Amino acid sequence: MPRDSVNGRPVPAPRRETVVNVDGIKRDIIVIGASAGGVQALSTLFAGLSDLRQAVVCVVLHRGAEPSKLASVVGRRSTLPIVEPDRNVRWKSGTIYVAPPDQHLLFVGNMVVVQRGPREHSTRPSIDPLFRSAAESYGRRVVGLLLTGSGEDGVSGLIAISDADGLTLAQDPEEAYMPYLPLNAIRYDDVAGVLSLDQLGPALAALAEGNRVIAQSVASRRAAPPHLRTLIG
Repeated sequence: MPRDSVNGRPVPAPRRETVVNVDGIKRDIIVIGASAGGVQALSTLFAGLSDLRQAVVCVVLHRGAEPSKLASVVGRRSTLPIVEPDRNVRWKSGTIYVAPPDQHLLFVGNMVVVQRGPREHSTRPSIDPLFRSAAESYGRRVVGLLLTGSGEDGVSGLIAISDADGLTLAQDPEEAYMPYLPLNAIRYDDVAGVLSLDQLGPALAALAEGNRVIAQSVASRRAAPPHLRTLIG
């Protein structure tokens, strides 16, 4: 990596831009996954979602089994209602649903469903069940987004979304508290674009309206490893 001539620090290589959603499809089903560093990332992201009135957002953050005030913490600066469902509910546009402790969060038709299914990636809630269910229920209407974290949870779910003609995005790993989750998304799913947290709010609102978005392009396409492809059938 080249270094700055003044302070000697590494200088990131310039990135190319790419146009996302060139077909103008309304992507109004948004699913988000995060792990380590996710509370701060989600708080920042939710503060920028004021224009997202025509979409539904479902979020999985890796968390313990004990009750907490996660929804109120990440929603302090949000103008959209944030719901941590304790039962199955019919989802509403302009609402953010956060997976409760020790429960997976799923889409089943027009319902948001909580389910205490098997752990995946040693965690419950897990990101992959949400992403797979969104892909199965809504196909190309879906935007899948992975934020800060480590491990591979959510990667096979992103592949399922891509295979269903949905759109996949990743937080810029260079700004992520823990870059490995978005890096795995970029490496194995070859996401459509990479965006910073500040860019994601306006971008998601634009995608929900069927507009195009400018994002950073992924440098290279890599095939998913067999063990991830197996998880999505």
